[in-house]
Amino acid sequence: MSVQGPGTAFKETRAAVRAGGSSFYLAMRILGREQREAMFEVYSYCRAVDDIADCDAPRPLRLSQLESWRSDIDALYTGETPPDLDGLKRAIARFGLLKADFLDVIAGMEMDVRNDVRAPELVELELYCDRVACAVGRLSVRIFGMTEADGLALAHHLGRALQLTNILRDLDEDAAIGRLYLPREALACAAIEGAEPNSVVAHPRLGQACTYVAQLARADFLQAGAIMARSPRRVVRAPKIMAEVYREMFDEMVKRGWSEPRTRVHVPKSHLLWITLRHAFV
Repeated sequence: MSVQGPGTAFKETRAAVRAGGSSFYLAMRILGREQREAMFEVYSYCRAVDDIADCDAPRPLRLSQLESWRSDIDALYTGETPPDLDGLKRAIARFGLLKADFLDVIAGMEMDVRNDVRAPELVELELYCDRVACAVGRLSVRIFGMTEADGLALAHHLGRALQLTNILRDLDEDAAIGRLYLPREALACAAIEGAEPNSVVAHPRLGQACTYVAQLARADFLQAGAIMARSPRRVVRAPKIMAEVYREMFDEMVKRGWSEPRTRVHVPKSHLLWITLRHAFV
């Protein structure tokens, strides 16, 4: 698979986002015009750098493309506007988005590109989650209009909850490309030796390791819910949709269990639309 330059990839990814039907897309659609356009720009940026990290191009080329994105972000904060990034520049100016958060997302993608992640220590997994998920949350809560303290707390807890849910959902897909995000501590708790992805996901005690991670995710879902419950409804409509959809996937996975064969869990589009409509008019 080839890796394209930032401008081209960004334009194509943005179009894909606007045609999508994910929980993130529908959550963004209920926002006001300026917020909606800013969220599209942020999400499109994240999709673009994620596509670079996950493609099968040589590692040096992917690292070079991520470095190009880093240069483009630097340029946006020094008064320049790289090709096709006018919308992102407007979002940065309108909502005071921080350069550090954009760069954190790139740093998280680099963690995937430099070496295939395999049973990281919990502290490394937490850093990974902060970069690839919580940093996106920090950008988003500024657009939503949350207060600084509650916004940062929500970005931390909901970002972690969503990313840990993704890790549990994508066990087999990640193992197929040589990655294993279950932390070393979870494997030790289940007395699973080694970190070869395919061996771990086929291990009879995998469920114990997944339960370890599920407990972390559940705690973060609870913390995120408490923050949103005390926040004005109008500023947490979008994250409530994301949280509810992911919590339903999480609960279904826990109910299904972790034994093979693991059927992929998803929320039907009709139910996704119902959740969105329920939060849209508050």
